[in-house]
Parts: sequence; C-alpha cells; structure tokens
Amino acid sequence: MMLNITTFLDANACRLAKPVFYCPERNTSYTSSEVLGISSEIARTLKSFGVAKGDRVLLYLNSSPEYLFSYLAVWRVGAVAVPTNRVYTATELSYMIKDAGANVFITDPEGTAIAKDLGVIVFVPENIEFYRTAPILLPEPTESDDLCQLQYTSGTTGKPKGAMLTHGNWLTAVHNECDVLTLKQDDVYLGIYPMGHVGLSWGVAAMRAGALYIMMERYDPDTYLSLCKIHHVTVLSGMPPVIHFLEGAPAGTEEMLATTREIISGGGPLHHETWKNFHYRYNIPVINAYGLSETVVIGTGTVIRPEDYASADRFQSVGHPVCFSEVKIVDEADASKVMPPETPGEIALRGPAVAKGYWGLPEETARAFLPDGWFLTGDIGYLDKDQRLCLTDRKKDMIVMSGWKIYPTEVEETLLQYQEVAEIAVFGIPHPHRGEVPAAAVVWRAGRDGSGNEAGLLAFAKEHLAGYKVPRKIYTVDALPRVNGWKLLRRELREKFS
Repeated sequence: MMLNITTFLDANACRLAKPVFYCPERNTSYTSSEVLGISSEIARTLKSFGVAKGDRVLLYLNSSPEYLFSYLAVWRVGAVAVPTNRVYTATELSYMIKDAGANVFITDPEGTAIAKDLGVIVFVPENIEFYRTAPILLPEPTESDDLCQLQYTSGTTGKPKGAMLTHGNWLTAVHNECDVLTLKQDDVYLGIYPMGHVGLSWGVAAMRAGALYIMMERYDPDTYLSLCKIHHVTVLSGMPPVIHFLEGAPAGTEEMLATTREIISGGGPLHHETWKNFHYRYNIPVINAYGLSETVVIGTGTVIRPEDYASADRFQSVGHPVCFSEVKIVDEADASKVMPPETPGEIALRGPAVAKGYWGLPEETARAFLPDGWFLTGDIGYLDKDQRLCLTDRKKDMIVMSGWKIYPTEVEETLLQYQEVAEIAVFGIPHPHRGEVPAAAVVWRAGRDGSGNEAGLLAFAKEHLAGYKVPRKIYTVDALPRVNGWKLLRRELREKFS
C-alpha cells in the first residue's frame, strides 16, 4: 500500500485555515498549510544534500518548531529520521551516527560545535518563518512497510537499540491516539514530551485531527499550569511525576485545569494512591497508557479510557488493548506458555504498530520479535479478572532474592503510604549469599530528611510487607534519576549503591 505519513498535512491544508501548532516561547502559531510549506522547504534542502529515500538523517535540536518541521521534511522525502535528545554527548551521538549510517545532521547554531568532528553534513534550519508559503514539495511515494524512523531506546538495559518504525506504524499510532483521546478540531492539546521521543506522536495526532498542539520546549510546573489556564487546554500530557506534582499542588490549582477533560500518563507505572488522590481531587480521567518505543507508544498497546472509570476504581491498570492490538502474558522463560489471569509474566503485544525489529541486530530482533507477530516487551504484568492489563515492572528490574521474585513497583506502592515519603524507588543490590536483595532510594517530603525516618520507614515496611520484600537498605537522595525527568532509571541506582 502506498503511504507517506505526511500526506495528512496536504489533506488538512485544503480544508482547515486554523492554527494546528503553537510555540508559546515564540508566541508563534502555524496552520497546516504553513507547516507544509516550511517542511517542504527543509525537505528541498535535504534533497540538495543528496538525501534520498531510505537515507538516515539524525536530528539533534531542542524541542522546537524546527524539530517538528525537520521530522516532517525527512519523512516527506522518504528518508529515515533518527531523533536524538539534546542532552546527548558527542560520544552518544557518534555511536548513533555510526550505528544508523546517518550522513546528515540537523541541528541548531548551538549544536554545530558538537557536530564538527562527527563526519557528517551539518544542516541548520534557519529563518523558517519566511517559508510559510513556500511551494509544496510532493511526498516521496513510500510503502506502508518502508522505514521512516529509527527510534533508539533509552539504553536502560545496555547499548541503545534502533527500533525500526515504518510509515504504517506511524499511521496506526496516529489513528489510535486520535481515537483514544476523541480528538476534535476544537480541542487544545498541551504537549510536554521531548520531540526526540515517540511521545511526539500525541502531538502529531492532535494536528492530524485539526486540533491545536501547544508545544512546551521544556517542562516547568508553573508554566505548565499557566498555559493550561490561558489557552483553555482540553487534553493534557502528563506522566507519573507530573501527576504526583498535581496531586499535592496548592489549593486553587483546580481552577487552572478547569477546561481539561483528560490527562495522559505513561512512561512508567502510576502509583495507586497518586492516581486515586488525583482523580478525586480534580475529577479528570487519567488516560493511563501502555506502549513502548517499539510500538510508537499506543500504536500497539493498551489504555484506560474515560468510559472505563465506572469500573476502574482500583486505579492500577493500563486497561484494554487499543484498536487493532492484542495483549497476552507469557512465561518469562518460555514465551510459548500463556500465564493464567492474575499471574505475573512477560507482557507480549501484537498489532500493526509493532516495529520491524532492531536495526542491524538480527539476534536481538529474533529474541524480541517472534515469527507470529508477537513482540516480547521485557515488561512484567498480569491480566486481571476483567482482562485489563496491570503493570508490575520491567523484566530487568525484577529482583530475585534466594529464588524469591520481588517486584519493585509493588513494594513502592506500599512504602509510598508512609507519610514522610515523597518519592521512592526500589531496586536490587548484589548480595554474596542471596544473589541480590531489595534496597530503596527515598526523596523525603519537604522539610524532612533521613534522620529517624529511615528507621520509621523500615518499621512500616516490616508491618505491611512480607519479610523478603522489605528493603535491606534505605538511601536518602535529593532526586531520583530519570530519563528527561520521566522514566525512572533503576539501573543508575543499582550502579551507584551496589
């Protein structure tokens, strides 16, 4: 099937004159036609560099209009985008350039210094406002199965791997996100996910629906709430740390979110008490979603929707599969064995947004992407009695102590009920006789520290948890390590405290 994901812009440009993208930092908005004009001009420049269908182009910018338009330009010419995060070092960028075989490097003026020794053509999109009415470059004919992106994983389990995403993967993701959020032209979506992450797909979905996508270059709580109020945001992006912040935000915050009808959460388990408290304070449904880089978020995945709330009072699930998706739980050691309900195992997903595999890694691909279409996620969870998916942990994060399996999220859920704890992460540390034992890194509530509270937390843990689940060590930290302030990096805690 012939498909280029950028053609939704052509369709929208014919019928919509309203803004679909807004950058608050520049107080600048763009219609579908203007997005298409600017992206076409960037695409023409890429073609002048010799970029052709299938070539890889690395993107290294702050979240910005230029980042979004560069994505679209790369896709427009049939090339393959390799998005990166602006915090990456020259060493990390060099690895991705070599691994992907990229020969063009899109950045901004500040990023040119880091690119000088990387052996690539450096392109800085500038003066983009002049190209709002540039002639439209026709999209390169591409098949649904053609690559449009190499999405490198965060590297939580080793060297980053490039998930091979296609135009068809992206089409499915955009369709499902429009469906899940019931996006309409009068919606206003506030996006906080970095553009180097597949979370950008929520913003693309909003643009596809003709809604307004407001982009935050970086998350800041005060700005976040201000934008919600000023622009009457209806659909809000979030993540567990953001919802945790909103749960304890000052009185009156409810007024800032008066127009919000739903908030997205993803990137890690949303703790039960945080979700429950947020729900009863704001009465805003949490779209608690589950997906991965390898599935373009919920292109193939699961989600809780507002209509689920009549029966979702347990506040612990990521729901049922989205359209075209399937989910099952398999034995961690034998993927041919399906686990019974309420029994944890490895989460497997199947659907049209599952990546083609890992770039240049046939053995890794064979282990995770099975011949019958199932993708082994590496995450642990179970299906409850209503066939809703509940997350436990990443397979690599599970702690095995003398044969006992300990799921960090379960322990965290319990210990968060200790009133002095603001945030907590449970992880395994080596032990000479037991293999590993559980430990916990704790951020205490404002005005508190570890003095006396560590002992109190241990006593609380012994009262509420089976003995083998009780952390053997409590470490006081100022903040938990996260990717982009989002996904918890237990690996860094293991390395630091082992």
